[in-house]
Amino acid sequence: MKVLYVTSECAPFVKTGGLADVLGALPQAVAAKRVSVRVVMPLYGSISEQWRAEMKFIKYVYISLAWRNLYCGLFELKKDGVVYYFLDNEYYFKRQDIYGHFDDGERFAFFSKAVTDILPQLDWKPDVVHCHDWQTALVPVYIKRMYAGEDLYDSIRTVFTVHNIEYQGRYDAHLAGDIFALPPALMEDGTVAYGGGLSLLKGGIECADHVTTVSPTYAEELQYPFYAHGMEQVILANKDKITGILNGIDTTLYDPSTDLNLSHCYGADAMADRVYNKLDLQQILGLNQDESIPIIAMVSRLVRHKGLDLVASSLDAIMDMPVQFVVLGRGDWHFEQLFLSAQSNYSGRLSANIMVNFGLAMKVFGGADIFLMPSQAEPCGLAQMMAMRYGVVPVVRETGGLRDTVKPYIAETGEGSGFTFANYNAGDMLYVLRQAVEAYTDRKAWAALQKRDMSLSFDWTAPAGQYLALYRKLTGKR
Repeated sequence: MKVLYVTSECAPFVKTGGLADVLGALPQAVAAKRVSVRVVMPLYGSISEQWRAEMKFIKYVYISLAWRNLYCGLFELKKDGVVYYFLDNEYYFKRQDIYGHFDDGERFAFFSKAVTDILPQLDWKPDVVHCHDWQTALVPVYIKRMYAGEDLYDSIRTVFTVHNIEYQGRYDAHLAGDIFALPPALMEDGTVAYGGGLSLLKGGIECADHVTTVSPTYAEELQYPFYAHGMEQVILANKDKITGILNGIDTTLYDPSTDLNLSHCYGADAMADRVYNKLDLQQILGLNQDESIPIIAMVSRLVRHKGLDLVASSLDAIMDMPVQFVVLGRGDWHFEQLFLSAQSNYSGRLSANIMVNFGLAMKVFGGADIFLMPSQAEPCGLAQMMAMRYGVVPVVRETGGLRDTVKPYIAETGEGSGFTFANYNAGDMLYVLRQAVEAYTDRKAWAALQKRDMSLSFDWTAPAGQYLALYRKLTGKR
């Protein structure tokens, strides 16, 4: 079995979010099952010299994209049993940021066309090409609709994963030919036509042999308008080929027993030293040092769909509880300012850290007690899994991957892993948050809950097995 993963970002080379974490771990987990695995991504200018020094130049080719004939360099790097390809074109990819440019559609159309066109140039032919999010959605379109009838391409099976359907790669219809090199037939038959324009995401869903989402619950939710952002009819039309497979996390990277970001490492069976991380966190953030008071933490983008409007409307009520509150992240200006102002109002009890800082995030996971994640929608969510791995008990809304990973805590039986609420409103969130704060006062029961959470398995072994089973079903190969 040979699998090629196509992605716009991949850790540790370049990362803006959870997509990079997934592509940094899933290929290695599949490779560990004796599968030949390769990953292809753009050679961004932001990729460090450390990694560039390990790359080997393979060849260059010219890629035809509508009326353009464009240079593409192919570089290779081998790491942890996986071969990584990097596609070079400085005009498109030597920029400060990897997303957010006026020509992102053209940039990733070039990348998708280049991925498709280099397949015959490789000394390795994939059985499965697995693409991720709208930036790579044209690959299944090109393979299945534009190169149909060619032996190499007809033998390939394509999988397309929707990590977040909110981002759809939507553009004006008149760009289909000049920018995306799509023939008129693909607009006329509805393959990419959507809402008076075109959607690259829709094209990927329509043309892929199979579609996955990043949690079973998210796959169900996408059939409803509240979650699908207008794509519910597309999902319903393709539901027979859609599967939800829950993401995992890198349990080697996120391991409190070896994490050097912590002042004291600890494990599920040796938690006594965890309190020192809490005291250390309180000192670093200027909070009152008190091991008996629960620390509520949010490590998140500070945006509405992460539930920040619920938190904003009930922040004073939260701070009326006997708690401390730590916020870490960047996002919308008004949420950032809200927490900065609250930090002044609740000196010594609330710490607003308006930044993205991996080392500090790990310290928060290592020292906090309660992890608040009241998302409006959450395709999978990785932070709640990291929190439980570090013994931080989650309080979450029952949506997407949060519902699949956090089971309601029942004090009478000790079952469950956290505190959950279903309706998206501040009152329900406050109710279960108060439950968590009350449960914290029973230190013996709380320690048992922490230990149970830390013992849960969130690694990539099971998801990799599910993906491999899917690849085998699609190809008939072992």
